[in-house]
Amino acid sequence: MSSPAITSRANPIVARYRAAARGAAGDSVLLDGAHLVADALGAGIAVHHLAATPAALARAEVSPLVAAAARAGAEVASVSENVMDALSPVRASSGVVALAARPVHTMERVFAGAAPLVVIAVDVQDPGNVGAIARVAEAGSATGVIAAGASADPFGWKALRGSMGSSLRVPLVAATADAALAGARAHRCRIVAAVPRDGQPLYDIDLTGPVAIVIGGEGPGLAPTVMEAADDRITIPMQAPVESLNTAVAAALIVYEARRQRTK
Repeated sequence: MSSPAITSRANPIVARYRAAARGAAGDSVLLDGAHLVADALGAGIAVHHLAATPAALARAEVSPLVAAAARAGAEVASVSENVMDALSPVRASSGVVALAARPVHTMERVFAGAAPLVVIAVDVQDPGNVGAIARVAEAGSATGVIAAGASADPFGWKALRGSMGSSLRVPLVAATADAALAGARAHRCRIVAAVPRDGQPLYDIDLTGPVAIVIGGEGPGLAPTVMEAADDRITIPMQAPVESLNTAVAAALIVYEARRQRTK
């Protein structure tokens, strides 16, 4: 270890992790679990501090990860189970947590390429859904994601866990809804709003060109002003009496229809 073992919850590092879990740590994000730490290192994101319990350090997959983090400049500490309970925001921690630099992307990266495919999530307040949308976007070859309006912080610990690491790789920015739509217009994207009814059937619309898919939040969906700003409205066919789908599920269906059309 590069620092003495931490056995007291009064250690200042505990306050740093708790601040990151609240989203109050400025440029730092909290990564919970060896998988996310490995994804961050693989994406070239700076890991500032890594903490692990003795039990976690004894696992075969953790030792190389700790060594890689240390080589990349991270401070590494062994912590007691009691301290890990304070560092980790989850009920049953994996025994490995880290503080890393918050990823920074630009609209240019989000809308990269000749035919960008961007998901704009507007007012998606559940961090798990925000993370799942990022995962869907990466899996479906979207060029980027915008967490717009009152959406949850895409780099909060819950959203990062929900993304399974995708938010550390796919270009992702937070913006107002107006800025997101303006970005789409500036990059000559057709804005396609997902609505529960009265839109064009999903499978009848051309999604092969530059497209920004706008997904509304849980409950009320998209605001009328956002729908009015769209070039097209699309509706996913559903068997009655089902009237709506989870926002991340809806995003997945639309992204994969776009992928199907683009890979014919």
